[in-house]
Amino acid sequence: MELQEEILSILSENARLTMEQISHIVNQPIDIVQETIDTLEKNQAIIAYQCVIDWKKIGKQRVRALIDVQVTPQQSYGFDVIAKRIAMYEEVVNVYLMSGAYDLSISLEVDSLEAVGRFVTEKLAPLDFVVNTRTHFILKKFKEANVLLDTEGPDNRLHIAP
Repeated sequence: MELQEEILSILSENARLTMEQISHIVNQPIDIVQETIDTLEKNQAIIAYQCVIDWKKIGKQRVRALIDVQVTPQQSYGFDVIAKRIAMYEEVVNVYLMSGAYDLSISLEVDSLEAVGRFVTEKLAPLDFVVNTRTHFILKKFKEANVLLDTEGPDNRLHIAP
């Protein structure tokens, strides 16, 4: 595996590792590792370092919703202008161009179910190019950003055979 790919793979698993730790894993000098990471950041292959947070562990309610959006593309711009405009809202975590019945998929994170409703009715639906939306609420997260969540103990439920 190429050094850049190996370092990216390591950082995607744990971005908190020190240069010394990464250097040891890839069996390269620290200055080579630092130079490689600097280049990856400069070229924006590494865009940001993020933290996966389980908000309920600190008693904070966060509501995550996925919103499918059907839009009328802008002539000569396609979906790019629309997606970038929607991405500017602070509640929006992700925006993806999708295949299928809906054109865009939006991931939203807010403090309440009501805030999701306000976003859709006050910010998203009034946009001229929005034709239709479908909102899905995330009820429970099992894995996020390649990290398993809620792995505190064994499942003690009774097994029932069909």
